[in-house]
Amino acid sequence: MNLSRPVRVAAATSLVVTAALSVVSILFEPEFSADPTDRLTAIADGGTSAAVSAVAFTLSQLPFLFGVVVIALYCFGRAPKLAVAGGVLASLGGFGHAVFGGIALSQLAMADSPETAAMGKVVEAIESGPAIPFMAMGLLGTVLGLLLLGIALFRSQLVPRWIPLAMWGFLVVEFVGTSMSDWAAPAAGALYLVAFGGLAAHLMAPAQLNASKEASSATMSDA
Repeated sequence: MNLSRPVRVAAATSLVVTAALSVVSILFEPEFSADPTDRLTAIADGGTSAAVSAVAFTLSQLPFLFGVVVIALYCFGRAPKLAVAGGVLASLGGFGHAVFGGIALSQLAMADSPETAAMGKVVEAIESGPAIPFMAMGLLGTVLGLLLLGIALFRSQLVPRWIPLAMWGFLVVEFVGTSMSDWAAPAAGALYLVAFGGLAAHLMAPAQLNASKEASSATMSDA
């Protein structure tokens, strides 16, 4: 699908912003353990860095939602089923992560409480109850959505092949490699920035913008 110049500019901006915020979140994120009480202690010890990480993660979800919808629209003409499925799943992932971001922000306040053990039990109750579907939505939606959108980009041949390859690389390193190495998180952030930054640069390329302008002019002439 041909995208208008304003949509391309907005999409490119959204992709760069979400990638940059995600990298900031990764770089400033404290080392977390599975135990909620220990996690709150890590947040308290992290201070400003932990707050920056949580806020950046939460803020990144809004431009992410817009960006993946535009990616789906961009691929729709050549890979409609993949584009729709990937766009829907990625949007659900962004929504789920936005809810989880709200929980992360609430943990910043919990970490400042002198009753760390009690607050840890509250976090455990939230994460084992009402947060479960949103956490699953954020994880599965993002992974499957970006996987399918990457396939749509690859098969449509609308962008250089290294862009979807970087997107898939991010998924592997972020959701598999982080359990194996401390270097996986920054590597995943770099791949995410490469994938979304490369896609943004492609959307903003003069040839792409000129093609959009010509298509818009032709549409107005036909009208």
